[in-house]
Amino acid sequence: MRNVASVTNLDLNLLVSLDALLYHRSVTNASRQLGLSQPALSASLARLRRHFNDELLYRVGNEYHLTPLAAQLRQRVRLALDGVERVFSARPEFTPSDSTREFSILASDYGITVVGDTIVRLLADEAPRARLRFRPTYTDLVEHAEHTLVGTDLILMPHGFVTDLPHQDLYRDRWVMVVSADNDHLGADMTVEDLRTSPWVVVFHGQSAATPADRQLRLLGIEQHVQVVTESFMTVPSLVAGSTRIALLQERLTYSLPVDSGVRTMQCPIEVGTLVEAMWWHPVNDHDPEHTFLRDIVARAASLSTGDHL
Repeated sequence: MRNVASVTNLDLNLLVSLDALLYHRSVTNASRQLGLSQPALSASLARLRRHFNDELLYRVGNEYHLTPLAAQLRQRVRLALDGVERVFSARPEFTPSDSTREFSILASDYGITVVGDTIVRLLADEAPRARLRFRPTYTDLVEHAEHTLVGTDLILMPHGFVTDLPHQDLYRDRWVMVVSADNDHLGADMTVEDLRTSPWVVVFHGQSAATPADRQLRLLGIEQHVQVVTESFMTVPSLVAGSTRIALLQERLTYSLPVDSGVRTMQCPIEVGTLVEAMWWHPVNDHDPEHTFLRDIVARAASLSTGDHL
């Protein structure tokens, strides 16, 4: 059960101070952002140190660094503040044309490339005073999606990363192999042996972090010789061009590549499954009118951008 007494005894202003301190790692810069005097913020830092029984910030030469606890808290504090701001910005009625809300969407560069501009256009047409913030996907944010969605409206991710949360499918895509245009180590058709012996560029690679297609390769007994790891799908072509490296990339993303990108696509010799992109949200927002409006915008944007009607 939640400890109500401990929460009511906390000063939420300390949360704001903590967020600024962890971001700037400087009492001077944090106090300037908050419009407070340095002594006032130093007093807040002292209270925070007593509360956590941790230094939070420590000096190394002329710089301050975060303690391990502070590094863990930084993201949690930002999410908590986002949640508080959303609570106090709620209104009994929602009129899109009058809304000044900032909507936030966690999405990879792939998702933004496919539907981002259409989402922005529809939102600007129907809620011109609202603002949209795209946030990049990080492994930790996706692995703790339920917690992340406390402070973020939507996550745009394919199935295979997020489970057990409300979602709506947006569009389908397929994986294709991307190789250098001058790669003469490959024949007319790629083989399973090519998958095993070629150096790879992979995205979100790790024990718990990998694309569904990469996980499917592992299940089929194909161990990739990973030479480069990136967290941006858009960087994959440049990391493949002019080399013998290969990569899996979403077909829709290849449509946006310039003709002189230096890469070409090939069919994967094994079936790695269809990608189904979806939007995911926290169940607390199921019936929120502002959130329902945003989901409708994203769904329509996906349909307009891809022609899929899922």
